[in-house]
Amino acid sequence: METHMLLNQFWNSYLIKNATIVNEGATFLGDLLIENGFIKKIASSITATNITIIDARGKHLIPGLIDDQVHFREPGLTHKATIATESKAAVAGGITTFIEMPNTIPQATTQELLEDKFTIAKKTSYANYSFMFGGTNDNLEELLQTDPKTVAGIKLFLGSSTGNMLGDNLEVLEKIFSSTQLIISVHCEDEATIKKNTAHYKEIYGEDIPIELHPVIRSE
Repeated sequence: METHMLLNQFWNSYLIKNATIVNEGATFLGDLLIENGFIKKIASSITATNITIIDARGKHLIPGLIDDQVHFREPGLTHKATIATESKAAVAGGITTFIEMPNTIPQATTQELLEDKFTIAKKTSYANYSFMFGGTNDNLEELLQTDPKTVAGIKLFLGSSTGNMLGDNLEVLEKIFSSTQLIISVHCEDEATIKKNTAHYKEIYGEDIPIELHPVIRSE
């Protein structure tokens, strides 16, 4: 099922009247005309016939929001969520674009695995979308093939918090930062500190370290 088929139910025409519109740095009372799912006109007063009218008096109308940090769990963890279910929830809450993180199963650390996620989203997403490509200590060649026109950016984990996505090799990190024009988002942790703190609390508690020590192990 293609995305446009999923969205057909929303592609109607409406005239929203008397809304407090927030747009381009200004707030004003006005109307907004939507034709076939697209904003056609914004003005202080709009008249139209044969169209569904929504009286938004006393309500705010704002542009669709972008959520740049989501975990939709597909592929690999679809018993928790999918791109379809989570994007539908996003749209219901006013989020029209999402950027999803790479730590699914498998993780989006190759161009092929990244493309798999785009393929799923093309078929099932209710919202606009992009994905982050996961950088690691050993996938620099794949990382540098990332298309900046379609991929939101690079995600780096400097602490080993999620599978095989650790990126703490300084030589590799320097090459990443100096070789790509993509936005880079980083979990700014220190692997040596995490290992040291973990070893300390394992001596005390073994493998069953109390959960409340998580922010102590991964300290500020």
